[in-house]
Amino acid sequence: MAFSTSLSGLNGAQTELATMANNIANVGTNGFKRSRVAFGDIITRSPLQNPSRVIGSGTSVRTVSQQFQQGAIETSDSSLDLAISGQGFFAVRSADGQLAYTRNGAFAVNADRFVVDGNGRRLQLFPTTTDGSLLTNALTASIPARLPLTSGQPQATAAIKLSVNLPADAVIIPDKPIYTLGSPYAFNAADPSTFNSSTSMTIYDSTGTSHAASVYYVKTAAPSLADPTHQWVAHVLVGDTELTSGGVAGLPMRFDANGVLVAPTAPQVLDPLALATGGQPLVMAVDHGVATTQQSGNFRVTSATQDGFPTGQLDSITINENGLVQCSFSNGEQQTLGKVAMANFASAQGLNSIGDATFVATPASGPPITGEGGKNGLGAVRSGSLERSNVDLTTELVGLITAQRNFQANAKAIETDTTLLQTIINIRQ
Repeated sequence: MAFSTSLSGLNGAQTELATMANNIANVGTNGFKRSRVAFGDIITRSPLQNPSRVIGSGTSVRTVSQQFQQGAIETSDSSLDLAISGQGFFAVRSADGQLAYTRNGAFAVNADRFVVDGNGRRLQLFPTTTDGSLLTNALTASIPARLPLTSGQPQATAAIKLSVNLPADAVIIPDKPIYTLGSPYAFNAADPSTFNSSTSMTIYDSTGTSHAASVYYVKTAAPSLADPTHQWVAHVLVGDTELTSGGVAGLPMRFDANGVLVAPTAPQVLDPLALATGGQPLVMAVDHGVATTQQSGNFRVTSATQDGFPTGQLDSITINENGLVQCSFSNGEQQTLGKVAMANFASAQGLNSIGDATFVATPASGPPITGEGGKNGLGAVRSGSLERSNVDLTTELVGLITAQRNFQANAKAIETDTTLLQTIINIRQ
């Protein structure tokens, strides 16, 4: 009797030692939850036995349950590293469609652009509207998180807006009183002596291909009795090709005595330009606005903008505390992918662990209670963070010593019982 009782104690101590060893081994596992062994005593009695003389028959392991207390949250360098500050689990789905739930938020992107955990399970998102409002929190309607490479359609440049200051003391080019279009004088972008100042920018055609556009400014005349304005001509080039307006090269500009631009007062439309890259001919208008001046000082560009853009390339990813996933692109566009699918359970201890701080639901855990981060009892999502193991090494080491003493004491009881049994056998002999 004493032998079997002590043997049950040995088995229980061994289970506790193995559990604590597993806790210690996973002290560095992200999202790991320590396990705790619960024991129960065994009572064996017969109907005719005196209740006041019942002796226990040992111990048994009732449960080995995981403790879901919050682990420490540490920051990381990846926006796809996620942690939950509070209760809940991230929903992930394997290639065979099995749903699982994890606290290990060390997600990465695979070759197919899916956001996956260390075992290739895809992070699930709840679909949302473009403004981020949740459409449904049903896991059956969840979608895998997949990062797009590009966004939007390219837009050809249709308007160039410039605000510049042209030097009031700029020399007239060429050195003659009046510059007239079509005269023997010819502007040459490769010859700095044929223009006073220049600026450049990048524009786009309908295929999203970028082109270098340059604007060269030539002062052509000073005020006279016949015309009291300062006269300039702006030459617009795309690559090495000069654009025309009404078939004439050069856009005339006039400034009054105070250096205020008096003409043109509206954008100057350029003739269509066919490009070798294909697509639609480039049709643009140049608008110098009311901020362009001819005053003292050097040539300077106050602002230079254009309204074209290429197809956007993925630039960055942001995930807020509600789990809203948004992608920003190089063309300034933003795209909402959805909200991180989260779930909680009435009895988290009833979940079945499948490793890597990941679990599957069981009848004992109850069905998942789903929602978005920070609402309905679910914790907030922390992007750029990881939850560490909730194992306390000091506590585990103290428990390890206690379990070891327990094991030794039960082994000593078995040894003593064996000695007594041997003595009884020797007496009978």
